[in-house]
Amino acid sequence: MSTVAEQAVAVGAVALEAAEVDAVVGAPESNANPFNRQVIAEFRANGGAVGGPLAGLPLLLLTTTGARSGVARTTPAVYLADGDRLVVFASNGGSPTAPGWFHNISRDPEVVVEVGAERYAARAELVDEREHDELWTRQIAVDPNFAHFRGRTSRTIPVVALRRR
Repeated sequence: MSTVAEQAVAVGAVALEAAEVDAVVGAPESNANPFNRQVIAEFRANGGAVGGPLAGLPLLLLTTTGARSGVARTTPAVYLADGDRLVVFASNGGSPTAPGWFHNISRDPEVVVEVGAERYAARAELVDEREHDELWTRQIAVDPNFAHFRGRTSRTIPVVALRRR
């Protein structure tokens, strides 16, 4: 298994030096979910384009460092562009618990973002309450599934801004 840095060098669309990517994630990446692994492979093979249920949605790959393991974890996430940042929603499909990536960024907010064929280091920041509601409204307008996710859970779904470093 190659590191995120080695993969970044292999695709040739690197906004970071290999050592900089390793400094952010520092370990071989993994994703235990077979569907996510397939989406990740398809995303990387096709410059960010995927088919199936995620076709046509604005999709990024988010690589976090495991809070307990220290292992780089990559997951696909639908995003909303908001000025100079990208926004992701820790909906976990409306599950009662937040996704693992949210737990990871709570511990270490330094992440790697892949959008299309571009890869860069970013910092994950929880948005404030005012922005939270505004961004949710915008996201639901783009993808109504997010209204269903919100309706399936009693928890407040965190909204996270990804700012390029």
